[in-house]
This record gives sequence, structure tokens and C-alpha cells, in this order.
Amino acid sequence: MINELQPTEFDCAVIGGGPAGSTVAALVAASGMRTLLIERDRMPRFHVGESLMPETYWIFKRLGVMDQLRKSTFVHKVGVQFVGPSGRQFQPFHFKQHDPRECSQTWHVDRDVFDKMLFDNAVAKGATGLDDTRVLDVALRKEGSHELRVQHSNSREDLMTARVVVDATGQQAFLANRLNLKIDNPKLHKAAIWGYFRGAQRNSSDDAELTTILHTEEKRCWFWYIPLRDDRMSVGLVGDHQDLLRGNGPIEAVFEDQRKRCPGLLSRLEQSQLIGKLQVAKDFSYTTKQHAGDGWVLVGDAFGFIDPVYSSGVFLALKSAELAADSIIAGLRQGDTRAEVLGRWTAEYNAGVLLFRKMVDAFYTNEFSFAEFIKEHPEHQRNLTDLLIGRAFATGADQIFQDLDPALERSLR
Repeated sequence: MINELQPTEFDCAVIGGGPAGSTVAALVAASGMRTLLIERDRMPRFHVGESLMPETYWIFKRLGVMDQLRKSTFVHKVGVQFVGPSGRQFQPFHFKQHDPRECSQTWHVDRDVFDKMLFDNAVAKGATGLDDTRVLDVALRKEGSHELRVQHSNSREDLMTARVVVDATGQQAFLANRLNLKIDNPKLHKAAIWGYFRGAQRNSSDDAELTTILHTEEKRCWFWYIPLRDDRMSVGLVGDHQDLLRGNGPIEAVFEDQRKRCPGLLSRLEQSQLIGKLQVAKDFSYTTKQHAGDGWVLVGDAFGFIDPVYSSGVFLALKSAELAADSIIAGLRQGDTRAEVLGRWTAEYNAGVLLFRKMVDAFYTNEFSFAEFIKEHPEHQRNLTDLLIGRAFATGADQIFQDLDPALERSLR
């Protein structure tokens, strides 16, 4: 546990100590507000989602963690490589060729180390940080502060109050589930089976590492291939829930069967060995029908999750947290924490998320090819690379869809 002796009254209580929660807590605490950050697991703890988008750079600068990231031993990520169902490698997207600034490079991170860095940063900014602590219940009051009943690692329970409660609990979606706000995406009933491999094929020392996305032969599934430090490779299989998990045998057999159906992956894993066991996530694509209420707000995966294909998860966690923090700070200073104040950022945020969602829909349309689309519309190459970098909130980010939407419709006829 961190900071074991705690006050019980706070301006803002953040449930969940991942990237979203730690970002909200750091920014709100830095503004001078009494801030509580609660994480149910002991930090550091495991989490999947290692590949970052370059656009995280600006939020890292605001949080003051860029020097730590520069000095880290995380593997540098400089682009994205797509591999087709035949094993053909398409022209990679090298971000620095698109934008030579430092902000075009990012990292493949070990999430236990990365998340703890952000958690500790929030504490350093003034937040009261509690790990290995469970939130047992939240009582949302119509007037006054909300109440949180928490249980520490020694089983002691405390009652804490906060004027604003932030749900940053990821796909656990603590508040969102209790308030019945989650809406599953019927088009993306996906599941993932993933693990870590040692001895997998990597780029030579002269070549920087990329996030690689590999289709299987029938394009029914795809694999992520993310290089990590210490000769480890994160490899994950994503496909329809019914194809991967419903009566198709042990997950090891399903993973191996699909690996054999992925020509681009066979040679890459030929000399590798699995570290530990494969893991599963299922039915992870959803949104929420309400994102903020009087004295509460959702951020990160508790707000919604699209799909891992474009590595947007951590970026959207950070972005939603930054926008929410600014609204929380303004609301607390004004003494107005109504839903319309705490949630005034959500329309702008949803507009950017929509662009990622449309990219994901295009990726899962087997009849559509981004490579063929760019051949026909080379003027959108820059816009497409911007979206892969994460620039979905910039002016003009949606221009590509003036031609992509009609092309997608034609591919389905």
C-alpha cells in the first residue's frame, strides 16, 4: 500500500490506477485539488496493450514523464507494418518519414513498468495513491459528496467521500456496469488469445522495430506482433468470438491452428518458445450510452473500447483522461460538478473516436483494401498516416473519409 495513513475527504476520487486513472489523478492533483487514486491490484501489475501511438507524446509532455521515457529501456516504435493473407508485406508506415519531429517516435512498453511510472507520477503530483485496495461500493448522492467504501489489503474498510468520482477501471467498467451504461458493438464481437514468446524473429540491429499486423489466409483473423525488451515478443490472435472460443477446443489448439493459417507469422515464430501460458480476452468492443453524470465521469476503457488493431487503447485512455481532467478542474473551481460540466468534452472526444472506429470497420471488411484505396487516392496517404499516428482530433482528420466511405460501400456491393 502507498501512503497508508489517509484523509477521508477528497475533491476527486479516481477508481483505477491504469494510464487513464493515473493521468486524471496527476492533472487534477497538480491543480491543487485533493485527489485520491485507487488501484485494486498491487503495483506494478500485469496488463496487455504494449504498443503506443506517437500522439501520446503531447500528453506525456504535459504529465512531465518524457525524460523518464527517453531514459527507459523500452523498445522504440517507429512505424507500422501490415502483412497480407499471402504473407506479402505491404509498404510500412515509417512515422519519421512522415514527420521528422521527436513526437513521431514512441515505444513498445512493458505495461507493468509503464503503468507504475504513471501511477507514481500522480502521487508525485500530490495525489493520494492507494494500490492493493478495492472499492467495494460507491453511493452516488444527489447532493453533496459521493461516498466510497474501500477495503485495504489488511481487510480494513474505510468510508471516503469525493465531490467527483472518476471511473477509470478499464474493461471492468465499475460504475458503467453498475449504472447499466455499456452497449456492446454487435459488429465487433471479437476475442483475443495472446502470449509472450522468446526467440521470435526481430529486425536486425540496423532496423528499428515496428508494430506488425498480420492477416490469416481467410482474413477471418489477424495477429499482432509487438517486440518488447529482453528478447520478448507479444503475439496476439484476434477474431470473431464464435470462431475462437465457442466449442473450438483448448485455446492453445485454436492459437496454433490459426498460426498455421498465417503465412506471415510462421517464419517469424519458427525458432520461438512460448513464455508461460496463453491468455484470453473476449467481447471487448463496446461503448457507453452516458459518459458523465452529476459528480461522476467515465474515462479510458470504462468509457468504451474499440479494437486493438490500431493500438489506440492507451492513447484514447490518455486523451479522454486529459480532457476529463480539465473539465473536472474547471467544475471544482466553479463549484459546479453537474453532468453537463463534467461531460462537456465528450462530444469532441467521440468525434475523434468515430474516425478510429471507421478505420476499424474498414479493416474488418474483407472486400476492402487500404493498399488499393491509397493507389487510387494517393492524396490521402498523409491523412491515413496521421490517423495511424493518432491525430484523430486535429482539424481535417476526417478528410480521408470523403473518399473512403464511398469506396467501402462499393466494395460491399
